[in-house]
Amino acid sequence: MIRAAIIFFLVAALAVAVVALTGEPGAASLDWMGWRVEMTAAAAALLTLFTALLATILWRGLLWVVEAPRRAARARIEAKRKQGVEALSRGFLAAAAGDGSEARRLAQKASELAEDAPALVRVLAAQAAEAAGDHVAARQAYNAMLGFPEMRLAGLRGLMQTALAEGDKTLALRHAETAYGLAGTARWAWRALLEARLEAGDWQAALALVQGALERKIVPPLIAERARAALLAASAAGLEDSDDPKILAQALDFATQAAKLKPEFAPGVVMAARLLAADGKTAKAGALIEAAWKQAPHPALWLAYRDLKTSETPKLRAVRLAALANLKPEARESRLLKVESALIGGDPIAARAAARLLPEEALTARVAGLMARVAYANGEADEARAWVARGVAAPQEPDWSDLDPEGRAFAYAKGDWARLTVSYVETGELIHPRFERRERTMSELPQLPSAYAESTPFVRAAEAGGPLMPIPDDPGIGPGSFDAAPPAEPETGSPAPRRNAGSRRRLASGPRAAK
Repeated sequence: MIRAAIIFFLVAALAVAVVALTGEPGAASLDWMGWRVEMTAAAAALLTLFTALLATILWRGLLWVVEAPRRAARARIEAKRKQGVEALSRGFLAAAAGDGSEARRLAQKASELAEDAPALVRVLAAQAAEAAGDHVAARQAYNAMLGFPEMRLAGLRGLMQTALAEGDKTLALRHAETAYGLAGTARWAWRALLEARLEAGDWQAALALVQGALERKIVPPLIAERARAALLAASAAGLEDSDDPKILAQALDFATQAAKLKPEFAPGVVMAARLLAADGKTAKAGALIEAAWKQAPHPALWLAYRDLKTSETPKLRAVRLAALANLKPEARESRLLKVESALIGGDPIAARAAARLLPEEALTARVAGLMARVAYANGEADEARAWVARGVAAPQEPDWSDLDPEGRAFAYAKGDWARLTVSYVETGELIHPRFERRERTMSELPQLPSAYAESTPFVRAAEAGGPLMPIPDDPGIGPGSFDAAPPAEPETGSPAPRRNAGSRRRLASGPRAAK
């Protein structure tokens, strides 16, 4: 205000000076208690302005003196507030760093200083107790938050996490249900409820939660579609083995919905195709598999496609499988399927040509078995045996592990389906529980023969460390199929062929078949 008065005074003085310079100074007189003062009008104006300015300054000075105690109190409050904010900031950092003792000290300090932020103080006290491992104090702090509407959700989440830390899943679930009822948009509460439903194998309740999350916009449509597809497939898997036609019809409905929602989700498509084929709807089953193959080829898909028709000739089956491979010819599974189809059709030359087009990659047991079958079909038994020997030490393929020893695809328990659902929802990728547990899969390799003849260049290349063509395998050759006839006795007088012991040890180092 003093600045405004000074500016006003200067403007007025400038106006008076202008009036005085125009040659018309005017006249003014003042009579007061017998005194008479005469002056020009400009001087009177300046005197008046100066007096007003002086009065203003004196008044403001008096007010400043009077308000000094209040001003000092405000300064103390502001300093205390700043100290409280600093204590809160340092306390949260200490809690995040896991320094429980420092966090609790700062929380106590903040409670004394930050009186205007009680919510933050309570949150810091709870987090400090958690960092210090004091679950009782943390639970008390979170319970204190429940009395304040704006802090209730935070308190319930803290109580849920504390209950989980103590191993009380039932109590944690109750807190999550309460929070989800208070705020349907609380994603953490929804996620906790969904995981609980998955762990219990309650697929229908999980589906209802996913639908509710989609309606409340907790999750985007893509995540909801993935979750629904996986949960519908899990529901179908739980009903597929029933003998009740109504239950089987329900399983078929679930699996078909899953296949339509996400054609690239192989478990749902395989189950839908299997159930449709059992219901006599092979054409519809084939269409589902073909649509899925265009999206994401999987070995379980072509095996299900192969088994849709059981009365066709091998050549017709080979043509049908080759057509499936041509739907996505650049995919690895399509290239493997072309080799398979050639073998099924009885064309070993075409199988060898298709095998040469396989992508170069680390050798797997499946690839080695498939290459062994190609070699055997071309009359090269020794090469086939060598491929089998290489396949014994080769790793499995994750996708192939989805087939159990009986050839049943995705025969998972509830826990596996729960993990598969979570993984697929988050990443869009399949997990492979059988592969993780190193369980037996559908046959990849024929039975290992007990000896080798060393007459082929392939064996000599193996001995010398030369390049061996890598390739993948599939079921087909049964145990003992590679056992060649015993070698003929050499003619009298001709020396017996010498065997290279080193070569034999290298190629026959795997487990021998039982005789």
